[in-house]
Amino acid sequence: MKTVLMVAEKPSLAQSIAKILSRGNMSSRKGLNGACSVHEYTGSFVGQSAHFKMTSVCGHVMTLDFIGKYNSWDKVDPAELFSKAPTEKKEANPKLTMVKFLQVEGRGCDCIVLWLDCDKEGENICFEVLDAVLPVMNKPRSTERTIYRAKFSSITDTDICNAMNHLGEPNRNEALSVDARQELDLRIGCAFTRFQTKYFQGKYGNLDSSLISFGPCQTPTLGFCVERHDKIQSFKPETYWVLQAKVNPEKESSLTLDWDRVRVFDREIAQMFLNITKMAKEAKVESVSKKEKVKQRPLALNTVEMLRVASAALGMGPQHAMQIAERLYTQGYISYPRTETTHYPENFDLKGCLRQQANNPYWAETVKALLSEGINRPRKGHDAGDHPPITPMRAATEAELGGDGWRLYEYITRHFIATVSADCKYLQTTISFSIGPECFTCIGKVVTSPGFTEIMPWHSIPLEESLPHCEKGDLFPIGEIKLLEKQTSPPDYLTEAELITLMEKHGIGTDASIPVHINNICQRNYVTVESGRRLKPTNLGIVLVHGYYKIDAELVLPTIRSAVEKQLNLIALGKANYHQVLEHTLDIFKRKFHYFVDSIAGMDELMEVSFSPLAATGKPLSRCGKCHRFMKYIQAKPSRLHCSHCDDTYSLPQNGTIKLYKELRCPLDDFELVLWSSGSRGKSYPLCPYCYNHPPFRDMKKGMGCNECTHPTCQHSLSMLGIGQCVECENGVLVLDSTSGPKWKMACNKCNVIVHFFENAHKVRVSPETCDLCDAALVDVDFNKAKSPLPGDETQHSGCIFCDPVFQDLVELKHAAMRHPMHRGGQGKRQGRGRGKGRRPGGRLNPKKPKDKMAALAAYFV
Repeated sequence: MKTVLMVAEKPSLAQSIAKILSRGNMSSRKGLNGACSVHEYTGSFVGQSAHFKMTSVCGHVMTLDFIGKYNSWDKVDPAELFSKAPTEKKEANPKLTMVKFLQVEGRGCDCIVLWLDCDKEGENICFEVLDAVLPVMNKPRSTERTIYRAKFSSITDTDICNAMNHLGEPNRNEALSVDARQELDLRIGCAFTRFQTKYFQGKYGNLDSSLISFGPCQTPTLGFCVERHDKIQSFKPETYWVLQAKVNPEKESSLTLDWDRVRVFDREIAQMFLNITKMAKEAKVESVSKKEKVKQRPLALNTVEMLRVASAALGMGPQHAMQIAERLYTQGYISYPRTETTHYPENFDLKGCLRQQANNPYWAETVKALLSEGINRPRKGHDAGDHPPITPMRAATEAELGGDGWRLYEYITRHFIATVSADCKYLQTTISFSIGPECFTCIGKVVTSPGFTEIMPWHSIPLEESLPHCEKGDLFPIGEIKLLEKQTSPPDYLTEAELITLMEKHGIGTDASIPVHINNICQRNYVTVESGRRLKPTNLGIVLVHGYYKIDAELVLPTIRSAVEKQLNLIALGKANYHQVLEHTLDIFKRKFHYFVDSIAGMDELMEVSFSPLAATGKPLSRCGKCHRFMKYIQAKPSRLHCSHCDDTYSLPQNGTIKLYKELRCPLDDFELVLWSSGSRGKSYPLCPYCYNHPPFRDMKKGMGCNECTHPTCQHSLSMLGIGQCVECENGVLVLDSTSGPKWKMACNKCNVIVHFFENAHKVRVSPETCDLCDAALVDVDFNKAKSPLPGDETQHSGCIFCDPVFQDLVELKHAAMRHPMHRGGQGKRQGRGRGKGRRPGGRLNPKKPKDKMAALAAYFV
C-alpha cells in the first residue's frame, strides 16, 4: 500500500479537503509543531490502494533574508546589499519548526500531492515544501512519478474531487518569478531604507516614524497620493456663471432646464445672455426625442473590483477586506478571492451556484425567477488564465458570518446574481427648448425593465421629475431665468478605491499585493486615512516624494516598476531568464542608489523646511558620559537621546516611558542611567545609553539593559540582582526590580514573566548566598513591622523564593502588560545568552532545576 502525503496552505483548508476526499471517514491528530493537524484515511490513488496523510503549512515555509552579518545596519554599507551581500532562505516562522514537521510527516511516503493555493505564491510554496520533504521520502523506481499538483478554485465537493482526478505538476517558472520579486524587493528596499532612515533620523528629531522605508511598489503608491495632494494645493478656483431657466408646463409645476452652453467664465458675456433670454416670454419646444437605452449588468467580480467596492461602499480597508475574503474562502463560502479574471469558463456551473441561493430571504424571489425564466449568460470579460471570478459557493446567513464577513459575502452574492440577470432597460426622453436665441435641454428617464438593478438597487436609475407630454412647436410660459455664480473646485484626496484603480492601471503590485502596499504607507505614517477612506499624505510622505522627484523621478513614478512587473510575468511564462532579469534590474537600481546617495542634499533641503534638527528637539534628561552636558530625550518615534555637543545619538527601548534613574552613573563610561518602564502592570529596568548601543562585554548584544549586563560588581547588573532562571522560558533570568518597592517584583530579562512578592516590605536585597536545593540566589527581606507575615515580632528573613516555606504564600506569577508583541516571551529577535553564564559572588547565577523540582514549580505558580 502506498503512502501519500498531501499538503495544503492552511490548517483549515487541509481539514476541509480531507473531509471531502475521505467522505468524513478520517482520523485526526495534532502535528509535532502544535499548529498543524494531520488527517489520515485510506482510499485509492492512481489505481492502487493508498494510505493518505493530509496536513498543511501556515503560508510560506521559508523567507528570504541576508546572511547574519549583513543584517547589521551599523556594520554594512547599504550599497553592498545590491550584489555583494549573500542571501539565504530561512524558516519564515522558526517557532513552528515547519521544516522538521514536514520531514517527520513526509518520511517514508511514496508520493506527495500539493494542495497549495493556485497562484504564483502558491507555486512558490510548493517548491518550499518539496525542498523539505523530498530528501526523506522513499526513492521512486526508475521513471515512477511521485510529485503531483492539485488545481482548484473553491472548497466544494465537485471542485476538490475534480482536482484530485486531474492532478498536474507544480510550475517552476511561476515559483521563480516569486523568488525574483522577493530578492528584488529585499535588496532594493533594504538598501534605500537603511540609508535614508539612518541619514534623516540622525539629523531630525520630529519625523515621527521609526522607519523611513522605501519600496519599489510602496513608493509609487505613495506617489499617487502626493500627486493628488499637489494638484489640490496648486489649484486656483475660477469663477464662472451658469444660466438657469425654469418653465411652467402646468400651473402648479415647473421644469428646470439645462443650458446648452453649460457655463461661461466672463461675467459681462453671461449678463448679456441673461438680458437676451429675459426678453423672451415663452420657451419653444424645438425637438422631442425618445430612445431606448441599456445599462449593462456588471462583469464578473475579480479581486481589484472587490477591493474597490469594499473600500468605497462598505468602508473596509483593502487589507481588512482581503483577510475577510480569505476567511470566507477557507470556510468554503466563496471561490478563491485572488483572481484577475472577469470571464466565466464555458463549463462553469452557473445554475448550480445560483440554486445554492434559492432559499435566502434577501434574494430568494429574484433567484427563483431567474431559474424559472432562464439565466442570462454573463458578459464576456477578461480571461487572465488564473482562477474563475469570485463567486459564492454555498449559502450563508448573517448569523453564520456576522458583521463584516456577512457584508462582504452579501455583496459578492448580489454581484454574482447580477451577472446572470438581464440588463437594465430604460426610455430616455430629451426635450430641446429655445428661449430667444439660446438653447436649453431637459432629459427624463423611465425604467422599462429593471433587470439586474433589482438585486443591486444602488445601480438603479434615479427617479427624476416627470417630463410633460409635448410636441415640436409647443410653447411653455417661462417661470424664471437667473444667473448663477459658481466656482471651480479642486479634486478631493484620493480614496482607496481610486488608488487601487490607479495601481491596477499602471501595473503597480498584483491583486494579492495591492492591499499590502496601501497598508504599508498608512503604517509608515506617510498617509492618514480620513473620512470617506480618503488618503491624505503627511508632511513626511510629501517631503519624501518631492525629494525623490528632485533627485530621480523614476524612483517614484510607476513606469520603472511596471516594466519590472512585466519582466517578472515573462519569467512566470518561461519567456525570460530568471538570472538575467535579476541581474539587469539590480544593476539599474544600484546605479540609481549611488546617484541618490550623492544627491541626498537635494532631499535634505526639503527636510530642513518641514522638520526640526535633533539639537532643537526634545527636552534635557540625562548627562553624557563624554562631555558631561545634558542629552536631550526625543520622544517621537523612534525615541532616542541626542547629545548636541558630541553630535551623538543613542537608541533607546521603544514602546514605554523613559525617565532619569536617580542620577546614578554607569561605572564603565560615566553616562547617567535612565529607567525604562512599560507601565505599572509591566516591567522596568535601568540602562546605560552608551552600553545599550555599544555592548561592553562579548556575551552582550546591542539593545541590552542593566538587567542583562554581566558586570561583576555593578549594583544594577544581572550579576548582582539576578535571582534564578525563568520559570517559563529557557534563556531568561528573573532579575529583582530594585525600583518596584513597596510592591516588589522580579521580572524575566527575556520574556514577559513577572513575579510579585513581599508587598509592603521595607527592603528586598539579593544575597550572595545560594539555595542548596535549586542553586537560586537567596533573598534578604526586611518586612514592615505592622504587616510582617513572619511569626512573633520578627521582621527579617532570608531564604529562597522557590523553596522556602515562609515565602511560599508571598509569591505570585504574572505576565507583564506589554504595549507591543516584540516584548512578549521569545518573540524578539534577540534570543539571549544560554544557561550558566555569569557567576555571582558566592554562587551560580542560573539555578539548576531538577526534573522533580520543575513539577513542583509548575504547581506552585498555577
